[in-house]
Amino acid sequence: MSQLVRDAMVSEPLALAATATAQEAGAALARPDVRAVFVCDDGRLVGVVTRKTLVREVVAAGLDPVTTPLGSIAEPPNATLESTTPLTDAFAFLEERDYERVPVVEDGNLVGVLSRAVVQRRLAEDEPPAESDV
Repeated sequence: MSQLVRDAMVSEPLALAATATAQEAGAALARPDVRAVFVCDDGRLVGVVTRKTLVREVVAAGLDPVTTPLGSIAEPPNATLESTTPLTDAFAFLEERDYERVPVVEDGNLVGVLSRAVVQRRLAEDEPPAESDV
């Protein structure tokens, strides 16, 4: 049986409400393991905020991070994947566009994030052994 994106995605990725502030996103992005914060409005993915977004849209624009809502600065995601996409198709998509990770949605609602490295490992585990390995 072929695997789907939902089988390899990380569930419950870091997401903040569109009404959360730039300061809250900054606190999350201060952690070294966080590269982006997904912004949702009632579960629906509306955008992404990165460190670069905060610098350009808040700091450089002279906005107050305590009062600037994420919904006003979030950038649309470059791409999304449906959770029901076959994993091999998702891997080809990530490779073609050279994406490291992509948000996963179901009917527009954020349900996870798919990492190219995780997909590579997952697909390698499913490959039959090479003739020389037998």
